[in-house]
Parts: sequence; structure tokens; C-alpha cells
Amino acid sequence: MIKIYDTTLRDGTQGEGVSFSRRDKVKILRLLDEFSIDYVEGGWPGSNPKDIDFFKAAADIELNHSKLAAFGSTCRKDSDPQDDANLKAILDVKTPVVTIFGKSWHLHVTEVLRTTPEENLRIIKDSVSYLVSQDREVIYDAEHFFDGYCADSEYAMKTLEAAAAGGADWLVPCDSNGGKLTGQVAEITAAVVEQFPNYRIGVHCHNDIGLGVAVSLAGVESGASMVQGTVNGYGERNGNANLTSIIPGLVLKMGHEATCTQHLQSLRDLSL
Repeated sequence: MIKIYDTTLRDGTQGEGVSFSRRDKVKILRLLDEFSIDYVEGGWPGSNPKDIDFFKAAADIELNHSKLAAFGSTCRKDSDPQDDANLKAILDVKTPVVTIFGKSWHLHVTEVLRTTPEENLRIIKDSVSYLVSQDREVIYDAEHFFDGYCADSEYAMKTLEAAAAGGADWLVPCDSNGGKLTGQVAEITAAVVEQFPNYRIGVHCHNDIGLGVAVSLAGVESGASMVQGTVNGYGERNGNANLTSIIPGLVLKMGHEATCTQHLQSLRDLSL
């Protein structure tokens, strides 16, 4: 069974010309739930008041299938997760699922976070562990994983090991730049699946070279059991992996089962 994770309400809003009101986001959440999407990422409550308002409104909605997720980053370097304002904001909206991202690429650790590789591993493990201790299902998005793996495969894998050691429920390598070819995503995802046989693996891909759908399906062929994306491929730059194409590809072309299969005839209406 392939799980579908929708991030239209967060990643999708970064697309040019896309601006959802709170009312829009509530309506979309209901539609995604009716379609039996497994996970719906509602936004980043630590980043803006609009997302906090949405989560307040969503708290009064009884979902029939979808699990609502709040998104954010690991705690800051040289700090403890229980003191981190971002993680506090994520927990405050009381979603059953939290998705956090961390650095996978050695370059980003030293040049963006400006910290040591060891400290980056600590904040990944400690952040995940803290959220697990708060009774949340934790999805760990490994930002820029495929680029990080190509630069230093050993360290990229260590970042996933840190998330696993913290108790993450899902490990999700991300092609954040959207620049990898299908063979690369297939090979690297297979390596992750092999190294973490007891963990559920997902893929999160962008569409910068027009392969968002293809590389997502390649990830599933290599053993991933979750696909993250957005309706119609909305998203920053050239967009995210398009779930409107991925879902029928998984079901009709690859023969996989997904909970939303029963609603496949309504996919066109969801897209509109």
C-alpha cells in the first residue's frame, strides 16, 4: 500500500500566483480528505500567522481519513529542542503528525547552518526524539538528500541514521533542487531502502527539469512506500511532483494499491 502525502497547502503555496486564504485552505483540506489522501501538510506554524490561523480552524474539522501534519525545521544549532520556538509552534497546533526537515548536504551544514557535521547529526536526532516523546507521528524530510548523497554518500546516510535513532516513523529523502534523473533517484532510493530495511521510506521530489512525476515513480519502484507532492504540481520554481499524475501512474500503470484508489474517478474534479 503506497501512502500519499499532499503538501499543496504548504509547498504548493510557494508557486507563483498561488495565494490561499484560510477559507481556501479549509476547503482544500476537506476535498483532500474526501479523496482519502493519507497525509495533508497544512503549513509551517512557526513561519507566519496565516498558517497558525488555518490550524486553529482545522482543529474543529473532523477528518474521515487524512492525517493533518504541521511542518517545520529541526531545532537551531547549539540549542535544545525543548527550548526551540519553531518546535514549540509545531506542537502548539496539536496535529497528530509533524514533519520536520534537516540538512543532508555537507555543504549546507557548513555554509548555511555554519556548524559542524557532528552538531547537525545531534540536532536531527534530538529534534526527532523530542517530537516522538510528545506522542507525535514524525516524518523526517531529508532536505537536498540526493545532492548531498552525490557529494558525500556516507554523511548523507548518517543524517538518516540520526533521524532513525531519534525514532522517526518515516525517512523521506528529498530531491529539493528537482535536478536528478530517474536512474539517479532509483539507485539512491534503493540504497536507502537497503540500508534501512526496518523503516518506512518516502520520496519528495521537485520538477525543475520536468521529471518530478518520473523520479517519484522511480523512487517507488526502488522500494519507497510514500510519495509526497502537490495537486497539479503547484510549488516553488517549476513546481513539485504532480500527484494528479502520480496517483493514476501508481495505480493504473504500476499496479500499486493506495487508499485513494476508490476515488480515482473523482481525480479530475479534485484537480479542478
